[in-house]
Amino acid sequence: MAAERVERRLAAILAADVAGYSRLIGADEEGTLARLRTIRRELSDPRIADHRGRIVKTTGDGLLAEFASVVDALRCAVEVQQAMAERNAGVLPSDRIEFRVGIHQGDIVVEDGDIFSDGVNIAARLEALAEPGGICVSARVQEDVAGRLDLAFEDLGEPELKNIARPVRVYRVGPSVGPRASRPPLDAAGTEAVPVPLALPDKPSVAVLPFANMSSDPEQEFLADGIAEDVITALSRYPSLFVIARNSSFTYKGRAVEVRQVGRELGVRYVLEGSLRKAGNRIRVTAQLVEAETGNHVWAERYDRDLADIFAVQDEISQAATIAIAPAVDQAERQRAMRKPPDSLDAWAAYQRGLWYLDKGTAADNTEAEKFFQQAIDLDPSFADAFASLAWAQMRATTVFQTRSLADIPNSALPLARQAVALDGANAAARSCLSAALLFSGDNDGGLAEAERALVLSPNLAFAYWSRGAALNWSERPREGLEDLRTSLRLDPCGADLPYRLLYIAIGCYFARAYEEAASAARRAIRAFPEFPMSYRWLATALGQTGPVDDAREALAKAMAVASASFDMYVRNSPPWLRPEDHAHTLEGLRKAGWEG
Repeated sequence: MAAERVERRLAAILAADVAGYSRLIGADEEGTLARLRTIRRELSDPRIADHRGRIVKTTGDGLLAEFASVVDALRCAVEVQQAMAERNAGVLPSDRIEFRVGIHQGDIVVEDGDIFSDGVNIAARLEALAEPGGICVSARVQEDVAGRLDLAFEDLGEPELKNIARPVRVYRVGPSVGPRASRPPLDAAGTEAVPVPLALPDKPSVAVLPFANMSSDPEQEFLADGIAEDVITALSRYPSLFVIARNSSFTYKGRAVEVRQVGRELGVRYVLEGSLRKAGNRIRVTAQLVEAETGNHVWAERYDRDLADIFAVQDEISQAATIAIAPAVDQAERQRAMRKPPDSLDAWAAYQRGLWYLDKGTAADNTEAEKFFQQAIDLDPSFADAFASLAWAQMRATTVFQTRSLADIPNSALPLARQAVALDGANAAARSCLSAALLFSGDNDGGLAEAERALVLSPNLAFAYWSRGAALNWSERPREGLEDLRTSLRLDPCGADLPYRLLYIAIGCYFARAYEEAASAARRAIRAFPEFPMSYRWLATALGQTGPVDDAREALAKAMAVASASFDMYVRNSPPWLRPEDHAHTLEGLRKAGWEG
C-alpha cells in the first residue's frame, strides 16, 4: 500500500514571544492576559492577516505564524514592533509588554494545521536571540529582502543555536543597529541601508519635508526651501510639538518617498509636504499634513499669491501654514486620545482627553476636563501643560459657569499656573495661563507683564494675544485690547476658547463705547455657542445702551434665565479684576435694559 503523502512547502516562519512574561504574570496575571488579548485583537492578528500570513498556533506568551513571502513576514514584524513601541511610550519599563521576534525561511511539513521542521526550530532560536522589541533573522531572510525593504541589518555572526547542528548566520534588525546620525549601517551588498522605525516621542511629532519646486524656474527652488525652513522654525517654537530639525528633514530633498517611510525613519507621527508652482508673476503653494502611519490627511491648504516681494510672500505663507498646522495636530491628537480606553491612558493621552472635554464648552464637560488634567498631573508631576490646563479649567469654572468660587482662583488656579511656569519657563501657553490667573486675581499689571513674556516666546500664540487683550480691556485701554483680541481670533478662529474670544471682543467694544459692535459680537457668540452663558448678559448690557428696548428686555430675561448665578458675581458684586468705573458702566447698560437690582 502506498505511503500517505506528506504536505510540504517553502514558507517564511515567524516566531514571537513576550520578553519577561513570567515576571509580568507574577506581578499581574489577569491584567497581563487582558492586555495580551487586546494586543492580539487590535494589532498582531490584523497585521498578520494584512500581510497574508497565517497564525499556526499560540501559547501563553508565544505565537507561530507562516507567510508565503519573507518580505511580508519581515514587513509585518517591523510594523508590529513599531506599533508596540508607540503603545509602550509612557509605560514604565517594568510594565511594558515587549515582543521578541525571529524569522527564518525553510521547508515545512503541514499536518492538521500545525507546521513542523528544522526551520521552525531555527525561527524559535532566533526569537530567543532577539532583544525586547527587536527582530532577528537568518541569512536566508536577509538575502531575500536585501534591496526590497528599507531596513538595516547588523551581522551577529554564527552563534550556537540550541539543538541546531548546522551553523546559521544571524542578523539583528531594529533600533539597536546604531545611531543614524553617524555612519549608516551597510547591508550584505555593502550599500547603505535605512534604519528601522524609531520610537515615537511622548508628544506630537512633525517632520516638514522640503517643498517640491514644480515650476520650470530653478530660482523658485530657494523660495520653496525658504518656506519649508520658516515653517520648521515657527513650529519649533510650540513647546507641545516635537519638530524634526531641518538637517534631517532636508535629506529627503529630491527623493520620491512615501510619508510612511518618512514617519518610520524619522520617528514622527505627522509629515508636512508641499509644492510650489509659478506662472508669470503668480505662485501657487500647496501644503498637506499627513498622519504617517495611516496615510490619512489631517489638513490641506492652497495659497495663491502675487510674486511682487518674494520675502513677503515667503513670510506670509509660512505664517499662514504654521497657524493652521498646530491646531490641526492638536485636534488629531485629541481624536487619537478619545479612541483609547480611559483606564489605559498615559499622561499625554489623559491630557488630550481633558482638552477634548474642554472643547465642549459646557459646565459638565469642564468638570470632566478638570478630572483628566488632574489624572495627567498624577501620572507625570513634571507635565507643565497639564498644570496650566487644569488652572485654566478652574478659571473657566469660576468666571463662566460659577461652579467654583472666586477664592478658588488665587487659592488654586494661580498656584497651578505658577507651577506650570516653574516647570517650563519657556512655555508660552503656561505663561499665558499665568497671565489670566493673575488678571482674575486682581493683578492686572502682573497679568499684562506675563502676556508680554508669552508673546516674546511665541509671537503667533492666540492664547497670549487673548491674555494681553483681556488685561488691556480691564485696564482702561479697551481699544488696544481689541487689536490683540481680534489678532487672537484670526490666529485661532476655531479653537476651544472661541466663545471666550468672542465674548471679550464684545466686552472690549462695550468699554470702548462701540455698543452696536458689542451687541453684534455677543450675538455671534450666542449663535455659535448657545450654551455659553456669559454672552447673554453682555448682549443685554449692549442693547440697553442702543435699544430697541424690547430687544434689550428680552436679552436680559434670557441672561437671567441661563446665567442667574453670574448676576451675583458680576452685577450685585464686583469681581477683583473689574475697576469700579467699569462696573458702574456695566450697571448702567443693564438698568437701561430693565434690570432693577
